Amino acid sequence: MKLIIKLVITALIANALFRVGTEYVVYYNFRDSVREEAMFRAKNDEELGRRIMEIARTHDVPLTADGFTMRRGLREAIVEGSYVKPIELAPGFPYKWRFDFEIQAYLNGVPPLAGAPNPKTPPGAPQ
Repeated sequence: MKLIIKLVITALIANALFRVGTEYVVYYNFRDSVREEAMFRAKNDEELGRRIMEIARTHDVPLTADGFTMRRGLREAIVEGSYVKPIELAPGFPYKWRFDFEIQAYLNGVPPLAGAPNPKTPPGAPQ
């Protein structure tokens, strides 16, 4: 009987660790996608805000439009926010887990030198 109880407790702990770990993988992938978007693709705050919401939907992150703020300087963009996602730690017992993020993306506003290869053209193509 003791062995069965220990196995049940071990299974519950393993289940909770798996579910929390899975959500943290989603959280880190979301953060990386937002950082990449802020650094390389979004040209202004409005476009960045739209893209963050699209990324949140893609990663199944329950983020609302008022759940984050954006600030942009000359050399950096900062996105701060949080969201709450219920994680079922044990069958029938969800826990509302809060994920906070602060993403600092450094911007490169320096134009390329004359004659430098254009990163948007494939190698070997005429410039």
